[in-house]
Amino acid sequence: MTKVVKIAVLGLAAALTLTGCGQSDGAARETQANAEDENQGSRLRDVFGPQDDGTSIGSVNKYIWNATLEVLSFLPVEAVDPFTGVIVTGYGTPPGGSRSYRATIHVTDPALEARSLNLSLVTRSGAVDADTVRAVEDAILARARQLRARDGDI
Repeated sequence: MTKVVKIAVLGLAAALTLTGCGQSDGAARETQANAEDENQGSRLRDVFGPQDDGTSIGSVNKYIWNATLEVLSFLPVEAVDPFTGVIVTGYGTPPGGSRSYRATIHVTDPALEARSLNLSLVTRSGAVDADTVRAVEDAILARARQLRARDGDI
């Protein structure tokens, strides 16, 4: 603990002690119970909360997430949720292309694997063929591996 935090904790403890002196036994027990409930919640968050190993954003792989945003940077982002792994874009035209595309991406897992990436591409006239979707997925996964290698995690 830093010195400032220790001083703050000691000050809080002293204030609670002095406050408890003027309370009846019932009120003092209630104050103690509330403090124990707060401590219990903090311990539960420590155990069941997200563990930051540096490879995920929320519950998705940060390399796939960032690679997706880079590869599909020509598409305007409409909604993102790193905790569920969903990215929704508007229509956009790739550089040098003439067709307008829209994508919905779902990164489902913290692992850097192909099964972690689900991509749906559509044009204004309907769904895109599977080969195009696969090519975009491959580009995203290749970029994700480059980002990971750049970070030295291999």
